[in-house]
Amino acid sequence: MHIVVAYDVVDDRRRTRLADRLTELLHRVQKSVFEGEVDETLLAKVYACIEEEADPGEDSVIVYHLCKHCLGTVDYWGVARPFSPSREEDEVF
Repeated sequence: MHIVVAYDVVDDRRRTRLADRLTELLHRVQKSVFEGEVDETLLAKVYACIEEEADPGEDSVIVYHLCKHCLGTVDYWGVARPFSPSREEDEVF
């Protein structure tokens, strides 16, 4: 499955830790937006990372699940480029 994670984290330290951890799991497409192909194990790691680093009383994190059909309907503007998994991401699954 393909996911997109977007966040608004108030605290600089928490935001940096969350971004660093998500960078290990997903592809960063904007400063606060990550995406990637995940299986159930990797999805659980993403959710664990969010729960450990974000404060639900102050921060906002949204995880969009996109089916293959929906992923094919994404529009890109400006310098944004369509998601293309790297060879390393292909090998994980």
